[in-house]
Amino acid sequence: MNSIARYLFGLLLLTALVHQACTPKTAETTAATKEIPEEVTEKVRPALQPASPEGVELTTDIPVDPNIRIGILNNGLKYYIRKNSKPENRAELRLAVNAGAMQEDEDQQGLAHFVEHMAFNGSKNFKKSELVDYLESIGTRFGPDLNAYTSFDETVYMLQARTDDQTLLNKALLILEDWAGGVSFEHEEIDKERGVVESEWRSRLSPQQRMQNEYFPIMYYGSRYAKRLPIGKPEIILNAKYETVKRFYRDWYRPDLMAVVLVGDFDVDAMEEQVKTRFSKFTNPSSPRPKQTYPVPDHAETLVSIVSDKEAPFTNVRLMYKHDFEPIKSMKDYRKQLVNRLYNTMLDGRLDELTQLPDPPFSFAYTGYSRDVGMLATYESFAMVPEGGAERGLEVILEENERVLRHGFTESEFERAKLRILTGMEKAFKEKDKTDSRRFAMRYVYNYLDDNPIPSIAEELEFYKNLLPTIQLQEVDRLAKRWISDDNRVVVVTGPQKDGQTLPSQADIHRILADVKNKEIAAYVDKVSDEPLMANIPAAVAIAKEEERPEVGITELTFPNGVKAILKPTTFKNDEILMRSFSPGGTSLAGEEDYNSALFSDNVVLESGIATFDQSQLQKKLTGKVVRVAPYIGELYEGLRGSVSPKDVETMLQLTHLYFTNIREDEDAMNSFKTKQGAILKNLISQPRYYYMDQVQHIQFDNHPRRGIPSAEDLNGVELEKAMQFYKDRFADAGDFTFLFVGNFKVADMKPLLATYLGTLPTQGRKENWKDVGANYVKGKVVKQLVKGEAPKAQVNLTWHGDFEWNGQNVYDFNTMVQVLRIKMRESMREDKGGVYGVGVRGTVVQFPKPKYSITVSFNADPPRMEELINTAMADIAKAKESGAEEKDLTKVKETQRQGRIKNLKENRYWIRTMERSYKNGSDIESIQLEKLESYIENLDSDDIKNASGKFFDMNNFIQITMVPEEKQQDNQ
Repeated sequence: MNSIARYLFGLLLLTALVHQACTPKTAETTAATKEIPEEVTEKVRPALQPASPEGVELTTDIPVDPNIRIGILNNGLKYYIRKNSKPENRAELRLAVNAGAMQEDEDQQGLAHFVEHMAFNGSKNFKKSELVDYLESIGTRFGPDLNAYTSFDETVYMLQARTDDQTLLNKALLILEDWAGGVSFEHEEIDKERGVVESEWRSRLSPQQRMQNEYFPIMYYGSRYAKRLPIGKPEIILNAKYETVKRFYRDWYRPDLMAVVLVGDFDVDAMEEQVKTRFSKFTNPSSPRPKQTYPVPDHAETLVSIVSDKEAPFTNVRLMYKHDFEPIKSMKDYRKQLVNRLYNTMLDGRLDELTQLPDPPFSFAYTGYSRDVGMLATYESFAMVPEGGAERGLEVILEENERVLRHGFTESEFERAKLRILTGMEKAFKEKDKTDSRRFAMRYVYNYLDDNPIPSIAEELEFYKNLLPTIQLQEVDRLAKRWISDDNRVVVVTGPQKDGQTLPSQADIHRILADVKNKEIAAYVDKVSDEPLMANIPAAVAIAKEEERPEVGITELTFPNGVKAILKPTTFKNDEILMRSFSPGGTSLAGEEDYNSALFSDNVVLESGIATFDQSQLQKKLTGKVVRVAPYIGELYEGLRGSVSPKDVETMLQLTHLYFTNIREDEDAMNSFKTKQGAILKNLISQPRYYYMDQVQHIQFDNHPRRGIPSAEDLNGVELEKAMQFYKDRFADAGDFTFLFVGNFKVADMKPLLATYLGTLPTQGRKENWKDVGANYVKGKVVKQLVKGEAPKAQVNLTWHGDFEWNGQNVYDFNTMVQVLRIKMRESMREDKGGVYGVGVRGTVVQFPKPKYSITVSFNADPPRMEELINTAMADIAKAKESGAEEKDLTKVKETQRQGRIKNLKENRYWIRTMERSYKNGSDIESIQLEKLESYIENLDSDDIKNASGKFFDMNNFIQITMVPEEKQQDNQ
């Protein structure tokens, strides 16, 4: 299985959650998914001591961060302005519109989202595609730096602006101003965008979407939310009158429903004057339409929805209890939120522990109380269960809820939960001066839209320290009595529709609800080990060799056992150290008969825990620490990846040492892993999306056994003895391992720790390398059409491949050519023809096992337009071969490369990725520096793109794989 398939395998669970667990938060975007502030990492530390709880005044309002300047213009527009210098010379600009799909009239369903699209297609100061053209010319990327989303109740525009030039900043503010009141809605552009939005609708067609359409009316019974999905109705999008589109903008894009958020490296006073000058001129309608709120009605009975689909890959159960959302205004409300969070944390811990059973009832489960849609809050349990396991999965999550209801939580769980959430806030506090402006900007957006509190991080840490010690376990236990009831309850079960497998009936669901209520359920027992993580600490060894690389700020250490440690201290983050390591070999050294066991051996080890601790006990043992370490075995390399707070670096290194020397052989853990992952894989390729991905791999690599998505049968072939034997062999000799460390540390402090835990790793003096497993793209021209699925969309994958002459100039020319074609195909296929929502243009070059390249163009389309759009992509390639690139496109990619590198050089993750690539490939680490790239950029011209296109788009080694729906195939016969 190649890296693409391994990556997919690791994300399958996340994919399912995105499609089904998170559907109530549905939002439609212009270029990428909704930007949501990340949760702080939750690991924990030893003991929480009270910090003056008697000083907390619960009746006071939650304070607002004094670093924010908030104002309201006379027309009602609100603004938030904050200076923040991470990243330097950048600002995050937001326009939040307090209106979305819920404000659409019957003839406008989908037009809130359509209007959002139109904001990028012409305005008062930017005609047609000028806005995107201009922003790309100054290094702004469509998607990461320029984006928007539409949800049920809001529309938000997002733009990163440069502040190193006042002219550029002024123009960014002009864009925000145009979005607020200057979108032009030219008829020609409206008609072109219809196809783009229809393509976005089409791209979302899936069994999950079909099932959602059935269970949403039950989940949000009697509510407008069940009938106003932001993507809307294609018949309205395609046929709405121009005036109908404009009416939505005119009615709802008005200053009393807008906020401007500006966070970045700028002068606050000057920015406030800009806001007043630019946005005060907008006026509200003389008779503004009232913005209504739409409740989700109560219901005394339990509502049940059971939905199946022949293409559904997973079986899921959901248990929901509806409540009124309580706004968070006072410190008393803030304290309530902490009580809620403690409950969620503890019950999630119990559910996670159940996934470690030899025969787990679910692959994944969570429970939590949170705001849902509008003024609805839900207490919800969700589980992804094995095929045929819906009844058991529902029974178990009901039992766990009932267990809390009857017996509550334990004191030990309670103390760990308090420490977890405190440690997360401590981590955020440590990064208070290194927090990305995006995070601040979105916090203020949600303050405007949802009235979320916005105290400073320092204030929040004090709240946590003061309030957590005042919370009693009995308070948390009482929440179950408030949240769990027989009324306002919904049960949703979804799964595959197939012969021999049936989902439970409504009668079955009601029987399970009654049975659990009458069942005898014991109290939870919290099993915790008091043993030390490492019983015996090895004695440090002397460093055999030390070399400084001052030109890139790197220190290279070599220990007597051969282990190399490459250290780059940085100050980009205050509370972060990243670790990566690698050694040649990987699964390429496994024989075919042992391949499946070798392939999953790292997963089995990770699932098993370490030393004397099973996985659940290990997580409890790490309470009080911010540390993550995981072994991996890829096709060509094995190693470990980790991240840690500087205070916990020794724990990270102890875990690293243990993953070499003291893993657990746990049959139960392996069976648990196989059951959970088997549930995911069993019906996976029944979904056309995954079937297509799997078939593409098999066709491209001529059915090579190590390519494609693994099957449940592959997983069943994993044997514990073989998996452990292979893992131990890969980590038996540390002598050829290279460790990389990037982050906030001092080299002098790291040396004794590395000498203790890395310098003492076992070595056998072996000289190893990976093997070439012979998984090569099939040669020649291959054209293949697949037939699968009922959704009316075609899938297209075009791949060119061949040998590659590995050097810096070739790598640069190749990647730049791909960037140019990405721009051209977006323009031709999306903006000119309105045929796609997005087109993927991806280029890959590898040095090992042989220098190779591949280029893939992929998109989905309306089946009747598939050939037209393939021809459009081919025409773009032919033009690049014939005449290279236009000067405007060279300007775009050059500036994007410059600006991207400037930002990347201040990011730990960029450095550790690039260092790993450089040390693996034996390339010059100095090439990381900006000056090297600048020399390539300065010399880039149109002929470079022409020559690269002619070289790499080789039609003699070309693979075209398309997939059309079954109905389309029938129409052609």
